[in-house]
Amino acid sequence: MNIAEGKTIRTIAVASGKGGVGKTNITANLAIGLSRLNKKVLVFDADLGLSNIDVILNLATKYNIKHLFSGEKKLKDLIVEGPMGIKVLPASSGIQELTELDEFQRLRLIEEFEAYDGDVDYLLIDTSSGISTNVAFFCMAAQEIVIVTSAEPTAMTDAYALIKVLFTKYQEKNFKVLVNNVKDAKEATDVFWRLATAAVFWRLATAAEKFLSISLDYLGFMPYDNLLQKAVRQQKAFLELYPNSGAAKSMMQIADKISSENNNNVKGTLQFFLGGLLRAKC
Repeated sequence: MNIAEGKTIRTIAVASGKGGVGKTNITANLAIGLSRLNKKVLVFDADLGLSNIDVILNLATKYNIKHLFSGEKKLKDLIVEGPMGIKVLPASSGIQELTELDEFQRLRLIEEFEAYDGDVDYLLIDTSSGISTNVAFFCMAAQEIVIVTSAEPTAMTDAYALIKVLFTKYQEKNFKVLVNNVKDAKEATDVFWRLATAAVFWRLATAAEKFLSISLDYLGFMPYDNLLQKAVRQQKAFLELYPNSGAAKSMMQIADKISSENNNNVKGTLQFFLGGLLRAKC
């Protein structure tokens, strides 16, 4: 039985308005954190033209997403095993045409996910940075969207821009916010409330009642930690190298929060993700 047939699974798109805020590192370590909580996790590197996850985790990848679209390989042939038993679907590197998927490529992706028979509890989608159509495409398909930002003014501005685009153009209403690379919880909540306040003023500035339905939820924060950057340079997950670090403890709190959330509002199977891919007309 493939995972589109009755398997309960949560699909989470991890996005950021700006590059350099640590989104991919967050995604990789969140996957490992969920795995430590006995969840089976597949990470989809959806920055399709620029391979990132496999580089961060130093994974040996013989094939990647370009071999799927060319028809040379099946999805199951591409997936490699990462630390703590996580699975990774790698992107390609330096393939510009994959930065904007066409209809044929979308259908090919849907067909392959439908046929995949792996056991998965969580599908984490590491999108590219910015507000491209690929980013919107995968955010629309996912059940949940996590926006990663930092205290840098440009990062907050771009995170706000991404939220605004996803809401106004694609009617996405619910977002979780994860603040990275801050000194403490107070700085993180200050960043979150600045984003939330901007959304409030934006809503008040619009006459449309529908703008009142947008929701931003604070997921948590990752503290600045020298060990995190050290792990990146070693191409290892900080949860694997430094499980007792401050960054690792914060990540496990985030993973536990996600794992323990009430799933009543989450549609239950991978079919939702596949249906989202079909509906996405970017």
